Amino acid sequence: MEKTREDALALLRKYNKDESHIKHALAVEAAMAYFAERMDGDVEKWSMAGLLHDIDWETTQETPELHTHQGAKWLEEEGYPPELSRAVLAHGWSICSDVKPESDMEKVLFTVDELTGLIITAALVRPSRSLADLEVKSVKKKWKDKAFARGVNREIIVQGAEMIPLPLDRVIEWVILALRPIEGELGLGGGA
Repeated sequence: MEKTREDALALLRKYNKDESHIKHALAVEAAMAYFAERMDGDVEKWSMAGLLHDIDWETTQETPELHTHQGAKWLEEEGYPPELSRAVLAHGWSICSDVKPESDMEKVLFTVDELTGLIITAALVRPSRSLADLEVKSVKKKWKDKAFARGVNREIIVQGAEMIPLPLDRVIEWVILALRPIEGELGLGGGA
């Protein structure tokens, strides 16, 4: 790939000023890299897809039906590989896009986008405010509480895990493990 991570981060920051959106992008980037390493994916490409997946979020919040479409267009205009534009579109499948995830990269992105939010929220309510002591069973317990992280669409996570296909517990575990090394950047643990 010609584009570097620094290029992608600069492009993300061009369109996103809210640090919570940047942190979400960093979390999804880390999860994508972790899954790519374990699924023989292109780590650089998967990571970039994670970093850029919501590039248009701040621009399309008032018109959610345009979410993913504007981002995919920007990536094309900037010369990013077509697989990245398609991954951006596919992560919004059944919500704001009719592009169904087909590649492993697209399926994982579709799945971990929502899951990173649930896991970070689960860590934030722990006394440690850390991922270091967060376990799958704790996430599953919070999962069952529909009032907890209400905005997280659990059906999408389940559907995505089935598409990958990996057991839900393993998907949760891998996302926890992926996020631990960057918890400070996410405002968790010592970075809170």
